[in-house]
Amino acid sequence: MAKLRDVSLTSWMLLAMAAGAATGALWPSLGERLEFLSSIFLRLIRSIIAPVLVGVLIRAIGGAGDLRSLGRLGWKSAVFFEAATTIALLAGWFSVQAVDPGRGVRIQAVAEDALGGDAGLADALEAAVPASIVDALARGDVLQIVVFCFLFGIACLSVGRRARPIVDFADSLATVAFRYTDYVMRIAPVAVFAASASLVAGKGEGLLEGLAAFTVTAWVVHSAFLAIVLGGSLALSGISLRDFARCARAPLVIGFATTSSAAALPQTLENLERFGVPRRIVGVVAPLSLSLNLNGSTIHLAMATLFIAQAAGRDLSLSQQAVILLTLKLTSKGVAGVPRANFVILAAVFQSHGLPAEGLAVLLGIDALIDPVRTSVNVASHCVAPAVIARWEGAPKSGDSRA
Repeated sequence: MAKLRDVSLTSWMLLAMAAGAATGALWPSLGERLEFLSSIFLRLIRSIIAPVLVGVLIRAIGGAGDLRSLGRLGWKSAVFFEAATTIALLAGWFSVQAVDPGRGVRIQAVAEDALGGDAGLADALEAAVPASIVDALARGDVLQIVVFCFLFGIACLSVGRRARPIVDFADSLATVAFRYTDYVMRIAPVAVFAASASLVAGKGEGLLEGLAAFTVTAWVVHSAFLAIVLGGSLALSGISLRDFARCARAPLVIGFATTSSAAALPQTLENLERFGVPRRIVGVVAPLSLSLNLNGSTIHLAMATLFIAQAAGRDLSLSQQAVILLTLKLTSKGVAGVPRANFVILAAVFQSHGLPAEGLAVLLGIDALIDPVRTSVNVASHCVAPAVIARWEGAPKSGDSRA
């Protein structure tokens, strides 16, 4: 029994995925009857969407400091973060468009009008602005909640110390919401088992092939982003890639092994200072990066959303794609650097845009295979941003290679 307790949750989900696929193939009638188990899990996840969004977004934006104290350094950080996350979002989205891994997977779609039909981009953007945040929370309108939280967070940021109680409340709300999520995730292997059994038993002959293609694509895209975008940023800033690799090696190993970018933060801060990044820059940029510069998570959000849209047979119009990308861009901010935090955001996006929630349980089954590289890109982003911004501020080109 002790050995069973030592098995990680990610390993249990991977095993559950394989066992569910085998059950659906060997005993189809049993597999189809198990679908209710994944539905229970998904209802629990959806119940925490609004608290998570409110907590993490107001905490991330309102807790960034005050506008005057951030000054030039804060705005340079914001420019770098926005450029990097936009590239990450588009890289994830267009890679899935090119590979089309969801073609052979078939997941039951929901009502067509949940995606907004063929409404124009102007109508969709108008509908994103809430008339009442209470109404938006009650309906679970994710984009309206996000827009409100962004504006409210900026208001908190501009007020400064007087908004501290609100930001502290948001921080407490986010902490409790993710603890709730952690409890719900303990039954995730059951949901993964049931979802894979049901899909394979019904019309999921291409499920395993599609998931394999998705996993390989995810590794390729994350690795390319790490090498081309992050490595290119260092090279263009005149930073020695060899010296920086020594600096980032320990945080990357920690992130890869724990699948938590938050766990790698102490080593990241220490090594960046040893590398020669001034403490004042590390102290501002690194904490902001932990909330606003999660490039690996952003890539995954885009890939997962389009993959499930393909699996559901959705042909998204340009306006629908634009609104979904805007939603992903905004919801990617403030995602906690802890394992499986992305899935609460995905649940919110799926609900908002009429994508089948069953896809969430399917994605959980292979998350153990993707999470290490996704977290590694997040950690590498946290290391690269302070170093590049330090060069913009005139710091030396390379630091102490002993890091």
